[in-house]
Amino acid sequence: MDAKAAPLPSAQAGAQRRATWEALAGIAVLSVMDALIKDVAARYPTFEVAFMRFVFGSLGILVVLAVARPGWPSRETVTVNGLRAVLVVMTATTFFYALSALPLAETLALSFLAPVFIALLGAAILRERLDRRVLGALGAGFAGMLVIVGGKIGGGGLSGASLLGAAAAVASAVTYALAMVLLRARAAKDPVVTIVALQNVVPALILGVPAALVWTTPNARDLGVFAVIGLLGVCGHLLLARAFAKAEAARLAPLEYTALIWAVGLGLVFFGETPTLATLGGAALIVGGAVIASRRG
Repeated sequence: MDAKAAPLPSAQAGAQRRATWEALAGIAVLSVMDALIKDVAARYPTFEVAFMRFVFGSLGILVVLAVARPGWPSRETVTVNGLRAVLVVMTATTFFYALSALPLAETLALSFLAPVFIALLGAAILRERLDRRVLGALGAGFAGMLVIVGGKIGGGGLSGASLLGAAAAVASAVTYALAMVLLRARAAKDPVVTIVALQNVVPALILGVPAALVWTTPNARDLGVFAVIGLLGVCGHLLLARAFAKAEAARLAPLEYTALIWAVGLGLVFFGETPTLATLGGAALIVGGAVIASRRG
């Protein structure tokens, strides 16, 4: 038997099982958050939606910080994670706009291009190897994007708003990928709660002025929805961070694509969105390419 295929020690196997369930739970939580964002994004400006998400996220993570007490972050930690926070703002605003303009499943399928861009940026910034398998994955992901957009053109459903939505979804995948590449340099140096805290507090500060310029006062019901969105964001990211601390990224990365199952179900039940064959076919290509990229040797 090959050494790589040897059974894992029971303790390690148990940790990886827990990591798998934590990752699945985190993905499910963030998928519900996305559905709630799509709901409020239809009534409020994108900058306000993003601002409220990070304000309530900040309140939630500050409670966690008070309990965990990880200590004050260093200047380097604040600087690097502050730069990541700018990318987080760009990711959130483009993704939230895409949610307001496209069906939930289409937006999420296009966001699955992120692992492809992570491979490209990892090669450009971290000097990681870009082999034929990765290049094939890049081609599959790009083809999937064309299938989804082309399906809307063929069906006459690609309006100006949905075209901008598709472009925003792809842009969010690029900025998310860059943020994740930068995170790799900090994950082993900074406490998880510190990273998540800066990922919420700094974007809230950045978005304060843009949100004020387009502000629409939310009613009591929507204020509660914003609070739930912020708390779900914190819980989802903490679950994923715990999972990635226990298991290899390559082992957990394919689990991210279970979000598409949640997107199809939530979109159908709450928004009456039935995914087209083009969406499903394009998503299959994107997911297939991303799985190949995440399992490269």
